[in-house]
Amino acid sequence: MAPSDLAPLLDVRGVRHAALLGPSGAVVAYSGAEPDVGVVQAGRAVAASLIATLGGELQDLLIDLEGGPVLLTPCGDQTLMTAFDDVANLGRVRFAVRKLLQGS
Repeated sequence: MAPSDLAPLLDVRGVRHAALLGPSGAVVAYSGAEPDVGVVQAGRAVAASLIATLGGELQDLLIDLEGGPVLLTPCGDQTLMTAFDDVANLGRVRFAVRKLLQGS
């Protein structure tokens, strides 16, 4: 996925940036401000722990930080990170993420 593939997410009201991260946590592509990959690495660790404890498969993980919420969405062996400004926009952001992933 190229950075231009992530650009439609920036059209969603409130989205600050989006990034696709590889299995190692390295940034594969991003659009908007450069992402803080530490958030993704910490989120992945939490998700792995929850999955190990509860079982099942991760659909999304929302981390509500002081600087705004971050949505982590699995995309094969990669993770799509979408940072936005307000939890009230979560439905709109999730819809745009699913639409983007279905088109890729």
